[in-house]
Amino acid sequence: MTRYLAARAVQTAITLALMSLIVFVLIGLMPGDPIDMMISGDPQMTSEDAARLRALYGLDKPLLERYLAWATQAAQGNFGYSRSFAQPVLTVLWPRLLNTLQLAGIAFILATAVALPLGIWAAAHPRSRADYLINLLCFAGLSAPPFWLALLFISLFSVSLGWLPAGGMAEPRPGASWTSSVGQQFRHLALPVLTLTLVQLGAYTRFMRGAMIEVLRQDYVRTARAKGASERRVMWGHAFANALAPVLTILALSFGGLVSGAVITETMFAWPGMGKAIYQAILDNDYNLALVGLLVATFATILGNLLADLAYVWVDPRVSLGNDAP
Repeated sequence: MTRYLAARAVQTAITLALMSLIVFVLIGLMPGDPIDMMISGDPQMTSEDAARLRALYGLDKPLLERYLAWATQAAQGNFGYSRSFAQPVLTVLWPRLLNTLQLAGIAFILATAVALPLGIWAAAHPRSRADYLINLLCFAGLSAPPFWLALLFISLFSVSLGWLPAGGMAEPRPGASWTSSVGQQFRHLALPVLTLTLVQLGAYTRFMRGAMIEVLRQDYVRTARAKGASERRVMWGHAFANALAPVLTILALSFGGLVSGAVITETMFAWPGMGKAIYQAILDNDYNLALVGLLVATFATILGNLLADLAYVWVDPRVSLGNDAP
């Protein structure tokens, strides 16, 4: 296990280094730079002033030289400053990462908790009315764009009924009790969490249903039933653990993608998260913020993949992470 984790740590470091180079080059090749943004905001700035600022920020140097300078500073823990916020990049990203983890984490837990039993139920009753209904709802969830769902929920619950806020994040109020603050936070979370949950629910249910149907056709399941095992024991004791293994990959990778992939939901509900920060940083040519944000999203995906591999060992004793695997 120790050797495996050490190897994965080396692979992660190499992947992040390559990813940083690719993203840095792609951002550097984008038209315009921060100095162009300053020029558009100050028409009185002369070309000599712009050239002096480019030299000051190192923008007049070759792209590879600029990357090596950034990588040297990043290796020392200095990821630079955000031009848009005039703060260190980590100071800007840390609260937004926590906000995204809060939003994506709750939606992921709810979607998983509903999708797995729903997929198992549909697999246990194939071609039944319940199965057809579940499949219909799954396809509807997969087909509905997130921005349309967000607009629908805002129109219904915020505009028409007035039950929930249309967006934003609850600000702490002086003197407010802990329960009141938590309640306000959940009221602001309700609509974006509902949107993200429905977006994920259809895919998770379909994957769980397909994996369960495949496992229920195996010989050892028929043998267990022939020996008199109850249907409950067959479903949960024999089929579920084996069907869960491939679904874990989907769950782990999708959660990593939510760190940066919830940009539509965060934008629609004005939720200050990672996805919205990365998108806005790219639009504003905020190189450091966009680069580090994308690296955090890459690390989250790699971490999700690692957790999936570790979960394989937990659900299937036949799987080994060492070189002596059978």
